[in-house]
Formats: sequence, structure tokens, C-alpha cells
Amino acid sequence: MTNVPEPDTIELQTMQASSDGFRPRPGVGRQTAVLVAVGVLAALALLIYSGIHSRVAAESRLMKRTEEAAIPTVAVICPKEGAPTQEIILPGNTQAFSDAPLFARTSGYLRRWYFDIGAHVQKGQLLAEIETPEVDQQLRQAQAELDTAQANLNIAKITAARWQDLVSTGSVSQQETDQAVSNLSAAKATAESSAANVRRLQELQSFEKINAPFDGIITARNTDIGALIDAGASTQPKELFHIAAIRTLRVYVSIPEVYSRAARSGAPATLTLDEFPGQTFHGTLVRNANSIDVASRTLLVEVDVDNSTGQLLPGAYGFVHLKLPDETRSVTIPSNTLIFRKEGLQVGLVRNGKAELAPVKIGRDYGNTVEIVSGLQPTDAIIVDPSDSLVTGLPVRLGNKPAGGSSQ
Repeated sequence: MTNVPEPDTIELQTMQASSDGFRPRPGVGRQTAVLVAVGVLAALALLIYSGIHSRVAAESRLMKRTEEAAIPTVAVICPKEGAPTQEIILPGNTQAFSDAPLFARTSGYLRRWYFDIGAHVQKGQLLAEIETPEVDQQLRQAQAELDTAQANLNIAKITAARWQDLVSTGSVSQQETDQAVSNLSAAKATAESSAANVRRLQELQSFEKINAPFDGIITARNTDIGALIDAGASTQPKELFHIAAIRTLRVYVSIPEVYSRAARSGAPATLTLDEFPGQTFHGTLVRNANSIDVASRTLLVEVDVDNSTGQLLPGAYGFVHLKLPDETRSVTIPSNTLIFRKEGLQVGLVRNGKAELAPVKIGRDYGNTVEIVSGLQPTDAIIVDPSDSLVTGLPVRLGNKPAGGSSQ
């Protein structure tokens, strides 16, 4: 039977064995401490790196979002393509071919008038008569002065002739002869002055009769029988009649610069008016200003329209139709897409995600929309309500997809 040692005996033996054969070697604890320190430093470095990296990443994301937020979002549309333009229709005002106010040239009282508004008169026809008693009396006085001057001239001629005959025989002195000749010259000048004064007053007396300067119609009568007529230079003259020649009417039209090639002298033109629906009146482009108005960028032309029937009235508002030499293709865009700057008229386009300013030329202005004859294509994406800070190369974001356009 084997003897089993007691527990206390076993524990004592173990402790002795440990103390004798398993003592820790010198330096093992120091290595463990170093390893622990390295691990702590590594963990701390990892923690610091993680914090810095997350902060840099957050800052990068914030910067990216800021840049994205700074990109403006714009609404775009595509131009509406119009049909080829074969003619242009422009507004114009009809004017009488000749139009003149008639004033009095002499003072007096209106004796009678013969024609009222709307009357057709011929050139030279008597329109009214003015009673001028003062001018009549002045003319009589001037004629009497002329008779006196002519009498003095006749006696001066006789005296000068006699003295020249006598001086050759020595009967009179040369001084007396020269004096007689000088008196003749003075009498002649006085007679000529009196004759000129008579002619002046005769002209004033002829202005008692007011005649029509050309064939036309009376469009205004601003006087009546017994009215005082004052033709003095110190007073504002009063118009008595107004006459207009309407057998041919002038229509002045301002043609936009882009259509100025249609302004050819001799080119046919037609006139339409709202009061004559479905009816056209034929005319001819007779002349143009040969100069573009820098303020409106238009060319002023004159179209003469035959009005022998008298249907058209001067001052009426109409539309002139002019044929273009060739077809012109154009597009229409809203007025709120235009940019007015010192470089000229422009629009903002979106191409490859960036804004681009393009110069354009306007044809006709319809108010809310305008016709563009050059500078745009039907596929262009045009920015609506562009901001004042819009420049070429600025990144933009589309807020919509234009109908019929490309997703640029």
C-alpha cells in the first residue's frame, strides 16, 4: 500500500522547488515594461492619426460641399426656331407728300374766306382776302412821293443838259455845271428809292389775297371774317390755313440694321392698314438716309404710296411690307434672357457645364420676345434671367432640362 503525502506536505515541496529551480531571470520585467510602453505609444499615435485624418476628411468634405453650393443653378431654355423670313413688316406713319401752313404776310382784317376744312383746291386758287386800309394808304403816299421824285428828276435832267451846253461857250462856270450834274444824280437815286418803296407796298398789297401754293386739301382753318391779322415781326404769327397734298403719300419707316439690305431704291413695297382689312396699297421705296442711326441702329427710308383715290389719310398708322433679297432664318427668345453690357447685346449659354457669353443681333422686337437673326442655334441652352456676375467659364448647374435641347 502506497503512502499518499498530505496536502500541506505537497504545497511545501512545491514552494521549495519553485524557490530553488524556477527563479525569474534578471531583465525579463524590464522588457515587459518596454513592450507595454511601446504598445501604449502606438495606441496613442493611432488615436492621434485617426483624429487628424477624420478632421482632414471632414474639412475636405466641407470644402467640397461649399464649392458645390457655390455653383449657381440656372434655368435654361432653347430658342424657338422660326420660319424662313422672306419679308419684313414694319410700322410707319403716312404723311402728305406736301404739307404747309399758310400765314398772312400783311396786317389787316379778314374780309372773307372761300374754303373750309376738307375742301379740294387747285394751285393758285383764292382761299381768303384780307382788308388792309393802312397798306393801301401807304401805297398811295408812296406813289405820290414817286411822282414828286420823277418830276424832280426830269427838271434835273433838263438843267444838267443846259448847263453842259452853256459851259462849252463859257456862259456858266464849271462849278455850276458840276453842281447841276450832281443834282441830277441825286434826283435819279431819289426816284429809284421811291419806285422801290412803291413796289414793296404793292407786294404787301398783293398779300391781301391768300392763294393755294399747290393742289391739295384744306386740313385746318384757324380764322374767320373780321379777325385781326397781325403780321408784325414782334408778334407770334397765327396760322390761317393748313393745306396738304395727298395724291401721293410718304411713309417713313425705320428698318433695323440687320435688314438694311432690303432698302433698295426702286424696290416695291405694300402698305396695309387696320381700317382696310384684306386690302393692300402699292408703293415704291424711293430713297433712304444712307446712314444708320447710332441711337436706334435703324435706317430711315421713304416709301411713296399712290393715293389717287383719296382713300388713305395723312397721319394714318399702317404697316409696310418689304421683300428681303434672300431668305433669312432666325430664332425667337424671351426678352429676359438678354444681357446688356458695354460689349454689346449678349446672351448666356450653358456648354459643357460652364457658362459662355455669346453676342447676338436682334431683328424684330415683339415685346416679351425678340427675334435673333445671328449668334444662336436652335439647340443652344440659353440661361433665363442671367445674373450681373455671369462671366464666361463660370461653372453652372442646370436646374431643368430644356425642351428640345441637349443635356449639356
